[in-house]
Amino acid sequence: MSALICILISLMMAAPALAHGDDAHASGLSWTFDPWIVLPIVVIGLLYVSGRITLSRRAHSTGPMRWQDFFFLSGMMTLACALISPLHWLGEHLFTFHMIEHEIVLAVSAPSIVLARPVGLLLWGLPKRVRRGLGTAMRAPLVRRSWDRCTGATSATVIHGVAIWIWHLPLLFDAAVTESAMHRLQHFSFFATAILFWWAVVWKSERGIAAWHLFATMIHTSILGALMALAPRVLYIAQTQTAFGWGLTPLEDQQLAGMIMWVPAGTIYAGAAMTMLALWIRGSSEREAQNA
Repeated sequence: MSALICILISLMMAAPALAHGDDAHASGLSWTFDPWIVLPIVVIGLLYVSGRITLSRRAHSTGPMRWQDFFFLSGMMTLACALISPLHWLGEHLFTFHMIEHEIVLAVSAPSIVLARPVGLLLWGLPKRVRRGLGTAMRAPLVRRSWDRCTGATSATVIHGVAIWIWHLPLLFDAAVTESAMHRLQHFSFFATAILFWWAVVWKSERGIAAWHLFATMIHTSILGALMALAPRVLYIAQTQTAFGWGLTPLEDQQLAGMIMWVPAGTIYAGAAMTMLALWIRGSSEREAQNA
């Protein structure tokens, strides 16, 4: 395990040098401007800024950056880093970086955006007629029932877990690497279900229940990572086929990717679960003190 971690650190430090020292790497190490990814990120960012400006004008004050703004900015910046920056290109050539890209989307960008609760500001960024029409549609009974069911703690955990496991089936994962449409669908599935999951555990669930579902997610994703890291043979043929060009064997590339899902990503979920557990214990103590 320690040897794999050392290889990963060395690889990340050496990547820029490889890019400058090898023409094949240098020609490809670049930002990825896929309009299907860039346009939604830009539009959502502009809507949020527009909504913040509109509300600030109505309040006749700009004020300091709010904590919601900080979380939204962090979420969008890390999302752009994962899907647009050279990390995305590296992820197309090394399973290790592809896994880093996915974990940023799942465990950093999605919870940051959820903590910002940006829906209201995004609506305020729209033209008045569109905002009212969309607001009415969002309040429709069918839409509200569907949202409530999908953001229930158990439902969201299952939906998110199914998306993670299905897309890590070797056949589908390799298809996502070789087909642009599949790759976009994979990213959308990961991000959308992650939003549902984090919304459920942060805003919809009692803290103790949220901690349980975070622990459950940590366990099943760690099992998946361990299966990849400990597999005796290469499972992801297309994803690891260029590993030799980066100083790794395909099996080592797969092992490193599995380790990233197993340990660093698991640590994030465990940390979130412990935070929820601490908040639950503190809330219980405060309620007991009030009733005493």
